[in-house]
Amino acid sequence: MVAITASILIFLLCMAAEALHARRVQRIAYLAFGPTSQASPLGRLLPWMSPIAAGLLAWGLVTLLFIEPKVYQPDAVKDEEIRHVVLILDVSPSMRLEDAGPEKGTSRRKRAGELMQSFFRRVIMEQVRLSVIAVYTEAKPVVVDTRDVEVVRNILNDLPMSQAFDPGKTQLFTGLEESAKIAKKWQKNSTTIVVLSDGDTVPTTGLPQMPPSVSDVLVVGVGDPRSGSFINGYQSRQEASTLRQLATRLSGTYHDGNARHISSEILERMTQASSNDPFKGLTRREYALIASGLGAFCLAMIPLFLALGGTRWKPGARK
Repeated sequence: MVAITASILIFLLCMAAEALHARRVQRIAYLAFGPTSQASPLGRLLPWMSPIAAGLLAWGLVTLLFIEPKVYQPDAVKDEEIRHVVLILDVSPSMRLEDAGPEKGTSRRKRAGELMQSFFRRVIMEQVRLSVIAVYTEAKPVVVDTRDVEVVRNILNDLPMSQAFDPGKTQLFTGLEESAKIAKKWQKNSTTIVVLSDGDTVPTTGLPQMPPSVSDVLVVGVGDPRSGSFINGYQSRQEASTLRQLATRLSGTYHDGNARHISSEILERMTQASSNDPFKGLTRREYALIASGLGAFCLAMIPLFLALGGTRWKPGARK
């Protein structure tokens, strides 16, 4: 109430000042504006914008003066702001082959870790809850909905998790099934699933249905997609076409992580709030900051625009 009263008083005071100034200008109108004694349309409009700008500035500053200062607290994240990221990590023996990265001298598993390290550096981790599902011949949840990114870093740091599984073919779809079970209880459109794999032996059927909580799926391929390496009697390489098809079937996005990191555009879409309303998270404090900035900007620019276009009369001798 104090802020509104202050803004109204400032507005009325500025209006009175502009009215008085307009009367004084009218006395020297021929001197200021030439034979027409009239300012340009811009010159007639801008002076009356000053009271509005001053009122906005007054409301914003008084509001900021009386509201409680906002203190950043990582633990005070609202439930609707939390984003769940489920990592489906292929830990099969083929992921230890060293044909990944720009130089093709990094193991596929290590390259997957590098991609996620870049992810951790470019998102607001306080709003992210991480889950890791290891996949080989079956799927095993390693950690579920943790805020401790160091735990996930340790898992991605070439931990030999394939020894916890019986040997056999990679069953990547079991990881998707497990992620669907884990994400089922979470809020709608709050979850992103990231699949990190070389695409070895991905089946063409049996795709599980994702729950409403899953808003996006990112399939990241690692390993050389052109020339493969021999392991267990066959040639293994990144099956880019298979992974791309998997992403399409999941209505997600495929990214070739062999040459470049995940783009910021993809990360922004993955970690954005579930609501598409850009004004939903704004409080009175944010509106006061906007009003203060807009009012101060207008008050600073009005004199400049008046000097440049306040009158059409250009006195002086013609050449």
